[in-house]
Amino acid sequence: QVQLVESGGGLVQAGSSLRLSCAASGRTFSSDAMGWFRQTPGKEREFVAAISWSGGSARYVNSVKGRFTISRDNAKNTVYLQMNSLKPEDTAVYYCAGPVVAGRRPDYWGQGTQVTVSS
Repeated sequence: QVQLVESGGGLVQAGSSLRLSCAASGRTFSSDAMGWFRQTPGKEREFVAAISWSGGSARYVNSVKGRFTISRDNAKNTVYLQMNSLKPEDTAVYYCAGPVVAGRRPDYWGQGTQVTVSS
């Protein structure tokens, strides 16, 4: 059974930092691009960041560029999202997912972790 388990969410003040982790089990994702998505009530889930299988390239939604950094440790089958200078508009449930392939919804999703940023 393939599982993606996110952790690291919480309630923080604006300007703070959080580091999300996504631990995979049941399948190795070391050959796949992985990503982070987020969703707020009443809105569609949106792409936040993705990282190539090697970790050599990454892309971000414009609203988080320069503040968030995605990384991975293939030996641990884990993906991370370092979030700095958090803003209230970053408040959402954050989901890890993969594989990330253009034009296709990822096959596997975590259960999500809540991030709440107070002003």
